[in-house]
Amino acid sequence: MKLDAFDYSLPAEKIATKPADPRESARLLDLSGDGIADRHIGDMPALLRADDVLIVNNTQVIPARLEGRRGQAKISVTLHKHESDHIWRVFAKPAKKCRIDDVIIFADDFAATVLGRGEGGDVALGFINPATAACLTRLELDACLDRYGSMPLPPYIARPDGAEPADRQDYQTMFARHRGAVAAPTAGLHFTDNLAKAIAATGARILPVTLHVGAGTFLPVTADDVKDHKMHSEWGQISAETATAIAEACAKGGRVIAVGTTSLRILEACYQQHGAVIEFAGETDIFITPGYEFGVIDALLTNFHLPKSTLLMLVSAFTGMQKIALAYRHAIANDYRFFSYGDACFMTRNPSPDIIASIAAIADQ
Repeated sequence: MKLDAFDYSLPAEKIATKPADPRESARLLDLSGDGIADRHIGDMPALLRADDVLIVNNTQVIPARLEGRRGQAKISVTLHKHESDHIWRVFAKPAKKCRIDDVIIFADDFAATVLGRGEGGDVALGFINPATAACLTRLELDACLDRYGSMPLPPYIARPDGAEPADRQDYQTMFARHRGAVAAPTAGLHFTDNLAKAIAATGARILPVTLHVGAGTFLPVTADDVKDHKMHSEWGQISAETATAIAEACAKGGRVIAVGTTSLRILEACYQQHGAVIEFAGETDIFITPGYEFGVIDALLTNFHLPKSTLLMLVSAFTGMQKIALAYRHAIANDYRFFSYGDACFMTRNPSPDIIASIAAIADQ
């Protein structure tokens, strides 16, 4: 399938640079019926049924963006993959100035040694205390990131002077518990305590999974044929309690509703490997495109996604390319706000993967 099949034109003024306030006042494009309905996130409880389960991602975004120096050269770093207690893979700019054994200084007590280089600006860093050259422990590194790092906002959120103090809270969901993400699971940004209580009152349950979202989610797809795109892997976990609750809900006729594409990916990755949702922990590089047959998810709450992105491919696979194209045209014409701090869609699974596959085949011609 060609990449151009997932392109669309978006005026810059449609990109949200601040979240809705209050969060549940964000708009919701409801695709779950035969047509399209304009709602708000606060209407979400009316779309639920007793015994539904909403699966949220409880990852916590870390202040993963750092500014440092190697000699006189400025080096910008965004962490994207945790390797061990003090070692992360990062995207560095300019990466060509990061040579093996170079030391990048971020603060008097915070630095990193260049351990290796990959492709596309990928660099392996070992974080140290420059005064002693000792490797930092996980707790010491976390403290330094909290002190010197900034929130890794995506490049389409305009911040000429870098992330603002308010972004520390705004770019974090109410479910955040486990440090490790370098991008927010943005569908979860819409939730508040009041919304969670209203959902519970319907008889539906909110259940957690973990997927530490990597900075690879921001990388553009450059392959003309999407099957040639390589996904970055991410670490995720499903607890035994969540797996059991999902099975019980399904047995009662409840739906599994993913809050965000990250929740969807970890559940579908587990299903691909085991044929069921079970207790699970490990890496996944699942890449979902039209023609994929979903095994777990019945409905999806998700924000609007970038043109030519892997996430736009995923939602096109989930509810159909034609429906997504119509929905996005409607959203643009009706002033919906796009991307991480923007509005959301609620969609149900296309009941016929054969239809999706046939649309995909037409797009390839």
